[in-house]
Amino acid sequence: MNQLGGTEKLVLSMIQPEPLPGSYRHRDKGIDEIVEIALRETEMVAENHFDGVIIQNMNDMPIRQISRPEAIAYMTRISYEIKKRFPELVMGILMNWDGVAGLSVADAVGADFVRVEHLFTGANVTSAGILQGQCVEIAELRKRTGSKVPVYADVYEVHGIPLGRKTVGDAAWECIHEAFADGLFMSGKTPEESIQMVQEARKKVPDVPIYLGGGATGDNIHELMQYYDGVSVATWIKNGDMKNPIDPERAKYFIQEAKK
Repeated sequence: MNQLGGTEKLVLSMIQPEPLPGSYRHRDKGIDEIVEIALRETEMVAENHFDGVIIQNMNDMPIRQISRPEAIAYMTRISYEIKKRFPELVMGILMNWDGVAGLSVADAVGADFVRVEHLFTGANVTSAGILQGQCVEIAELRKRTGSKVPVYADVYEVHGIPLGRKTVGDAAWECIHEAFADGLFMSGKTPEESIQMVQEARKKVPDVPIYLGGGATGDNIHELMQYYDGVSVATWIKNGDMKNPIDPERAKYFIQEAKK
């Protein structure tokens, strides 16, 4: 599967389309225009030699746990168009915050993996309330459809407050051995915490690919990539705000530092 989980460390850019029709922040852009904007952004990412992208409907705020049908349909359309135009890129799907919907989109478009953030195992308190783990429903969907799309689960996503928090190592072990994730994402609130988290996780799941899920900058990514198998970046290459478009100069600098 396109190097994911292989020996080469991957650098992935988040592609976060304009607010989708039906979401609170959507105004006047139709799906065709939203697709074109996402394609242009992906083209810039590809030109800067990123290894791949994660498509995320981050702009559909406020965020609910169960995705609406129209959000699933529009994310499928966007992801399919990107996959068709840029088949050489590794592609992940992240639906806010619905891992079942994310896996459905990923399987439909032939994505390389699905990222399940916040709610693969356990429960998190977020701005949307309490989000509960979906590992059972995701496992059932994989069984029903025969999906081979790998599932990468976040361990203690930095913006949520976990209920009944375990150690990072125990939480990572649980994701892999009880909930059957294929790989992990994680990050702390500081680079030091991110390094501590991955070191603790590797003691319990030494052979599992672990990606840095956030907190990377052009100035710290070289050090962080010594510990992680890959990284996804959004905020820093968007000048500190995920609602902004990707800054080409920041993207170029980030990839240079990550690939050193």
